[in-house]
Amino acid sequence: MPVDPASLLTRDLIRLDEHADDRVQAVRMCGQALVDAGAVEPSYVASMLEREASFSTYLGDGFAIPHGMFAGKDAVHRDALCVLRFPAGVDWGSGTVTVCIGIAAAGDGHVEILAELARILLDPVRAEALRTAQAPEAILSLLVADSAG
Repeated sequence: MPVDPASLLTRDLIRLDEHADDRVQAVRMCGQALVDAGAVEPSYVASMLEREASFSTYLGDGFAIPHGMFAGKDAVHRDALCVLRFPAGVDWGSGTVTVCIGIAAAGDGHVEILAELARILLDPVRAEALRTAQAPEAILSLLVADSAG
């Protein structure tokens, strides 16, 4: 059974009206949300920035999935997601991002999380709904894993 992204996300980790001047600030904001939730140590934010500097987490279609390097896994207390929406968009170098899904995962948990998020984001209807959702509850319902897959 696939991991259920919604089970890693709480209402306080969904922020729908954020602003960032650039992708570094956007990644910092995702990391800080995970720190605020107690999912990671502050050092995980540096690991997320290192990942972004070495390999862009831009997926296309307005989405990025910032996450830390393998070396940063020791700073993760529990697997968690955050969803930050930037209505004005953030220049990510290869495109504009309006939705960042920050990932904190211990061990190899990020692989399964990334795979399930990719399945969700490849569904054009769900992806568009994520970009335009007006309430945290809508985000939570959109990120529930498809049990048929």
